[in-house]
Amino acid sequence: MNTVTLTPGKATLRQLERLYRGGHAAKLPARARKPVERAAAQVASAAENSAAVYGVNTGFGKLASVKIAARDTAALQRNLILSHCCGVGEAVEPAIARLMMALKLLSLGRGASGVRWEIVALLEGMLSAGATPVIPAQGSVGASGDLAPLAHMAAVMIGEGEADFAGTRLAGGEALASAGLRPVALAAKEGLALINGTQFSTACALAALFDARRNIEAAIVTSALATDAIMGSTAPLRPEIHELRGQPGQIEVAAAMRALMEGSAIRESHRENDSRVQDPYCIRCQPQVTGACLDLLRQAARTLEIEANAVTDNPLVLADSGDILSGGNFHAEPVAFAADQIALAIAEMGSIAQRRIALMVDPTLSFDLPPFLTPDPGLNSGFMIAEVTSAALMSENKHLATPCSTDSTPTSANQEDHVSMAAHGARRLARMNRNLAAILGVELLCAAQGIGFRAPLKTSRPLQRAIRRLRTDIAPLEADRYLAGDLEKARDLIESEEIVIAAGKRPIIDWEGPTWSR
Repeated sequence: MNTVTLTPGKATLRQLERLYRGGHAAKLPARARKPVERAAAQVASAAENSAAVYGVNTGFGKLASVKIAARDTAALQRNLILSHCCGVGEAVEPAIARLMMALKLLSLGRGASGVRWEIVALLEGMLSAGATPVIPAQGSVGASGDLAPLAHMAAVMIGEGEADFAGTRLAGGEALASAGLRPVALAAKEGLALINGTQFSTACALAALFDARRNIEAAIVTSALATDAIMGSTAPLRPEIHELRGQPGQIEVAAAMRALMEGSAIRESHRENDSRVQDPYCIRCQPQVTGACLDLLRQAARTLEIEANAVTDNPLVLADSGDILSGGNFHAEPVAFAADQIALAIAEMGSIAQRRIALMVDPTLSFDLPPFLTPDPGLNSGFMIAEVTSAALMSENKHLATPCSTDSTPTSANQEDHVSMAAHGARRLARMNRNLAAILGVELLCAAQGIGFRAPLKTSRPLQRAIRRLRTDIAPLEADRYLAGDLEKARDLIESEEIVIAAGKRPIIDWEGPTWSR
């Protein structure tokens, strides 16, 4: 297994995506050990003193006024973990659980959490050996950290809970033993440091960001195909239009579409004497809509990159001043806002793609394509219901895009009286991305079918390569057949990036720079 070394405070989105996609292990550099142990010594000293320090020698939340004797420190931390293991629902994917663990490593590695290096080493060992905690998806409101999900992670570290190891779900202690690891006995504040933080919400949001990036690149390819299928104009892609507005995403999307469509014989065939003055918005305004989605994703990317490198537990150990201070870095409002931004971008990409699908199957709007893109309409229904499916998925994503960050409910006897709802705001994004990939898959099928009807005219070489890749898996629709399998295969081609790769220019959008990789 490959190992990625993460520098606390300086991890990049590129590194985190490698971890997420590749199942790599993660570790901190050796130089991180000194500040970690310095903060741990400060906490150990505070635990022996009589002065009350939240989470070190007191109870938690509403029980912060209850002083805990030094002899009960270990029991306090163990009880904290077990009592907070209240997650419900299906377990998150192991890739997200592992990304969450890597993010916790980054947070602890900043040397402001007060845990011993032993805690860091165990997390590294679990990632290296593939002992992955089973994390129920539901139970966090994104306020005092992702308490329940992180508690399920910490439970395995003390030999409790459940973990996946070598493809088998085992009791936490058994999974550690099978991996050649031993559970830890938590010292002062260590349980609190493990469960306070935004790492679950951030991991879910990052995974969605990575998948949304794939979807937006695929959408640029399918939209270029759809434009040629309905013999749309490329005049709205001219750079002068977009430079006059100045929105960076819009400029980049228009440039990418121009490159993909350059040399299309279909386009050249109707450049002169076309009776249509303007195309509908779903064709004419593609750079404006998709470009705005791109800009929104990049804003979210910047927020999540900062959050991935942040210290978000409580209290925080300030080694230079000697203070241990209570604060609110665990509140996941930035993540909630980023998740809502990603949701809006996903929903809008699907919305405009669905309108392009509707355009292609409608003979009154498709510029002489046969009804529902079938060579024998009437006897055959063609892509009639595939378009309906895309409409259903589009509508579902619109509903799911309703902001979660505007919701709040008081918890913990009103001590935690404003919460972010970042966890379920981020979790819903996986479903939305899956829906969007299916919509784009339908667009891919319809556009390739439409371009086929323009023969002997051909589309551009990049788009021809994309169609050839599609046709290795899915034949043209000559007569009605069972289409569900085709739709699944088309979605797979979108999610795997194979259509984008086949088009020959990858990445289509340059994600390098300050927002994607420092």
